[in-house]
Amino acid sequence: MKAKAKVKLKTRKTAAKRFSVTGTGKLMHGKTGLNHLMRKKDHNRRRNLLAGSTLDKGNEVRISHMMGEGH
Repeated sequence: MKAKAKVKLKTRKTAAKRFSVTGTGKLMHGKTGLNHLMRKKDHNRRRNLLAGSTLDKGNEVRISHMMGEGH
């Protein structure tokens, strides 16, 4: 009997541009609200927006498949 070959997971390039994987395996994404109307935003708020944040567990599995990591 012939063994079936597994299909390679291809990286979705749009997801690869928007998300990054940390050293521990968590997915990071950039926060929204940094494109325009920056004058009215406090500098502390702007700095916090630059930091980014981790992805929640509900979306992590779906996005990791898009990134080509078969979790």
